[in-house]
Amino acid sequence: MQKKLLEKLCCPFDKGDLNVNVFKEDENGDIYEGLLTCPTCDRYYPIIYSIPIMTPDEYRERQLELPALERWGLMIDEKSNSFVLEESSQTKLIG
Repeated sequence: MQKKLLEKLCCPFDKGDLNVNVFKEDENGDIYEGLLTCPTCDRYYPIIYSIPIMTPDEYRERQLELPALERWGLMIDEKSNSFVLEESSQTKLIG
């Protein structure tokens, strides 16, 4: 995903700006793996193989996203029905 695309993306739920954490870039500086997070609704959207996964919650499968999140050292909030990271993971991304 080219970094200039970040300027055009917003949270599909509340239309807020997204924060980005890049975990892996390719040789051109494009994002290969990363995580988009919405500071307003606390949802996350992974970037896997340069594709941002921004589908509605009801069409996402936690089990498909877990391997990437675990590889990045992040955890899902199991109590939430929406796709929200655990508080410790959110702190890790900020700090």
